[in-house]
Amino acid sequence: MSLNSISIAAVLPFVVFLAITLGAWGLLSIWASMNSTAEARLKRIMDPSAQRPDAESIAKKQDQLQTKFAAAANQLGKSLRPTNEVDIGKMRLKLLNAGFRGEQAVQVYYGLKGLSTLILLAVATPLMVKSYGMSQTTMTYLALVAALGYMLPGTFLGSITKKRMESIFLSLPDAIDLMVVCVEAGLGLDAAMRRVTSELGDSSPALCEEFAISNFQMQMGRPRKDVLRDLAVRTGVDDLRALAAVIIQAERFGSSVGKALRVHSDAMRLKRRQLAEERAAKTAVKIMIPLIMFIFPGVFIVLVGPAGIQIANTLMK
Repeated sequence: MSLNSISIAAVLPFVVFLAITLGAWGLLSIWASMNSTAEARLKRIMDPSAQRPDAESIAKKQDQLQTKFAAAANQLGKSLRPTNEVDIGKMRLKLLNAGFRGEQAVQVYYGLKGLSTLILLAVATPLMVKSYGMSQTTMTYLALVAALGYMLPGTFLGSITKKRMESIFLSLPDAIDLMVVCVEAGLGLDAAMRRVTSELGDSSPALCEEFAISNFQMQMGRPRKDVLRDLAVRTGVDDLRALAAVIIQAERFGSSVGKALRVHSDAMRLKRRQLAEERAAKTAVKIMIPLIMFIFPGVFIVLVGPAGIQIANTLMK
C-alpha cells in the first residue's frame, strides 16, 4: 500500500465530516434568513415607527384564497355531492360536530374526496401499469386505491370529530363548576356562560367556542331552550345534551339552576373518573402487543442465544 493511498484514507473521514458540517451550516443559515418573523418583530419593537403589516389586507387575502379554494372544490366535488337534502343535512351535521361550520363546508369536503382520489390514482397508476401491465389485476388494485382515496377524508373527519368531542367532554365538568360559582354569586345563566368563555378560552377552546356561539344566538333574541338544544346537536356530545335538558327542566319547574348544575357536574366527574379507570385497566392488555412483538424476541435472543450457539457448536463437533 502506497503512502498516497494511506494519506487519502486518513484524511477522507475529516473531509466528509467537514463537508457535512458546512452543508448543514449553510442550510441552517438559509432557513434562518427565510424565517425572519422574530427578527422583524424585534425591529418593530426597536423602531415603533416602522411599518406594520395591515391585518385587514391579510384577512382579505385569506378570504380571497378560501373563496377560490371553495370554488375549485365545489367544481371538483359537484359530481360526488349528493342531491338529496337529507343526506346533505346529515353531512353538514357531521362537519358541525368536527367544528367546520362554513357555508361551503360540504362542497369543500366532497371536493377533497375527489382530490384525494385523483391524487392516489395519479400516483398508483404508473406503478401498477409498470408492475402488472394493463391487466385485470391492475384495474382491481386501481379500484381499491380509488376507494381508499374516497374514504380517506372521511377517516380524517372522524378522527377530528372524536378528538373534539373528547376535548369537550373532558373540559365540561370544569366549565360547569365555574358556572355554578357564577350562578351562586348572583350572575344569570347568560352571564355565567360568557364568564366561562372568557376564563377557559385557553384550556378548552372547543367548548368555549360553542358557548360563544350560544351566547351570540341568545343575544340575537333566540329562546334559551332552542339555543341549548342546538348546542347539544351541534357538538354531538351526550353530556351537553343532558346538561341542556337539566337547565331547561330547572327553568321550567322553577328549581335552583345552581343545584341542578352542581349535581350534573358531580355526575360528570364520576363518569370522567370511571373513564380514566377503564383506560388504565385496558393498558395492561394493550401493552401485551408491543411486548410480544418487539420486547420478547430481543429478550429471548439474549437469554437463549448463547446456549443455542453452544449447543450448535457441540453438535457440530
